Amino acid sequence: MKRIIIILAAAYLILFSMCLFSQEKYTTEYRVGPKDLLEISVFGLDELNKTVRISEDGKISLPLLGEIEVEGLTKAEVEKKLSQLLEEKYLQNPQVTVFIREYQSKRVSVLGAVGNPGTYKLLGRQTLLQIISIAGGLTQEAGKEIIVIRQQEDGTSTSLKISIDDLILKGDASLNIPLQFNDIINIPIDKIVYVYVFGQVKKPGALNVKKSNIPTLLQAIAQAGGFSDRASKGAVLIKRIDENGKEIKIKANVKNIIKGKRKDIQLKENDVVFVQETIF
Repeated sequence: MKRIIIILAAAYLILFSMCLFSQEKYTTEYRVGPKDLLEISVFGLDELNKTVRISEDGKISLPLLGEIEVEGLTKAEVEKKLSQLLEEKYLQNPQVTVFIREYQSKRVSVLGAVGNPGTYKLLGRQTLLQIISIAGGLTQEAGKEIIVIRQQEDGTSTSLKISIDDLILKGDASLNIPLQFNDIINIPIDKIVYVYVFGQVKKPGALNVKKSNIPTLLQAIAQAGGFSDRASKGAVLIKRIDENGKEIKIKANVKNIIKGKRKDIQLKENDVVFVQETIF
């Protein structure tokens, strides 16, 4: 039994090492595609020292060589292919250097609640968290989820919703997905709204909260520092403006809510909570 466990453990370590190696290799080898801009230099053949953009069909055009298919090749593979073509016709042991001046074919878009929304180069194997970090990280207005929109080969699109809490706070590595070119990463903005707590609390004033996470009455009082020593827990008033602009007053006995005799009250945007002073 021990021998079987040892064999399985060794096999797992070998497989794990192979996965790490393949991921590392993939990360460092960018494969060129349409709209990438290549700077090509050939030692001793100045007419081939050109800066060329890869066409939509994945080709470049060079003097002496004509059109050459390069889409899907790494920088080293483009150098090797050009060297072979030149050696067949013009030079012995040609020295070809390729520099990728602009990465255009492999890009992703990051939208919404990040520091610097925009389009970013996808160099090798990059994950969701890496791109968000490159885009300046999440802002305070970030909502509860990230939406990844991905184009399929048949022209359709699919979307994946990822919980920010699960990804970042709980550290669920399975949600830190590798990205594909043309992915759209959208972090919806969760509007900052206000509720107000005045009267006999330790820190009266405005509470700025996310619209998707407006606190309950008990939570708002807690965020305002809790009751003061002179607070009347049985005499709390909530003032609310309804859809028609009419003021509504809601009386709450917080002592009963704490004891579980009444349900906590969900507050709404711009609610004003007033904790009265006890008369005793």
